[in-house]
Amino acid sequence: MSPSTSSTAHVRAAFALCLLLLCSAAARAQAPQPAALSAEKVRQIEALVGAEMAKQKIPGMTVAVVSERRVRWSAGFGLQDIENNVAAKAATVYRLGSISKPITATAVMQLYERGRIDLDAPVQKYCPAFPEKRWPVTTRQLLGHLSGIRHYKSDEEFNSTRFYASINEGLSMFKDDPLLFEPGTKFNYTTHGYSVLGCVVEGASGQKFSDFVSENVLRPAAMEHMRVDSVADIIPNRAQGYRITDRGVLTNSPLADNSYKVPGGGFVSTAEDLARFAVALQTDRLLKRATLEMMFTPQKLKDGKETSYGLGWGVTRRPTGERVVNHGGAQQRVSTFLQMQPEQGLAVVIMSNLEGARLGDLAQQIGDVVLK
Repeated sequence: MSPSTSSTAHVRAAFALCLLLLCSAAARAQAPQPAALSAEKVRQIEALVGAEMAKQKIPGMTVAVVSERRVRWSAGFGLQDIENNVAAKAATVYRLGSISKPITATAVMQLYERGRIDLDAPVQKYCPAFPEKRWPVTTRQLLGHLSGIRHYKSDEEFNSTRFYASINEGLSMFKDDPLLFEPGTKFNYTTHGYSVLGCVVEGASGQKFSDFVSENVLRPAAMEHMRVDSVADIIPNRAQGYRITDRGVLTNSPLADNSYKVPGGGFVSTAEDLARFAVALQTDRLLKRATLEMMFTPQKLKDGKETSYGLGWGVTRRPTGERVVNHGGAQQRVSTFLQMQPEQGLAVVIMSNLEGARLGDLAQQIGDVVLK
């Protein structure tokens, strides 16, 4: 081929590529976009949010809504930072609190699907750093809060400001304590139990817990802003946190370092990212449908009594029969809530910067507006 012929071929190839890119861009522009919520539904949601914020004296809040398994709307209300007069917005970053638990449970169940975790084997198979106890403890029991591992023993422990450099280092806070009861015989909510699950993920995957979650949960779900909380790092759009004293005075939240409990309460995110997590679950991008059903099934005690918690999720039914799965979060600086009605393709995320805010009823009211 002569130089002139080669040059002509390159020009034609370049032109063809440009034409392909232009056509692709045009196709994307013409493709139907997810319909936003109607103006009337947005008005109703805004009225509900405003009334609840006034009632509970909530400084700032961000809400995101999923319908038909797509993120339809999100917005901020009030102030994410009172002292600097910074408005809350869709991009505001809050601590997740215990909504970190469904994230961790998803990672565990991904490893279960890949044959890397036996849910009913003693956890020491994957986490030798957790000592053997009077009775064996399994991963399934940890997921369902049936393990007998204790929760916080004091306010001092809950408000820890010590930095823990690893999941295993964080286990030192509780790992040598005896179990409260024989696993499987009682339900006892425990954030520390989820710290052991973080250790299980590391042992089964051979990766650092946060790396595995980032690669296998956050990235496939397009959760661009979720990350491990850090009191030292500069995190853009991070909300300040507040509490109301017994005398009704609004004050800044106390300092707390959540590095000891990343799997159970140590992530930060936006409401939109949590909405994308809900979408990814409901569209089978993270787990198989059968696995998700396992997570959404209430666990049973050894005496046959059913709990109201599955594997990483609270599970209830509305009076009209629809299944509801949800999880709340409550810690220094925040109150959060994620509620889904998976069969209806619905999810509502509420994140606020007031400790102790009650958000479950508001989430249900917003969901009712969306489904009307």
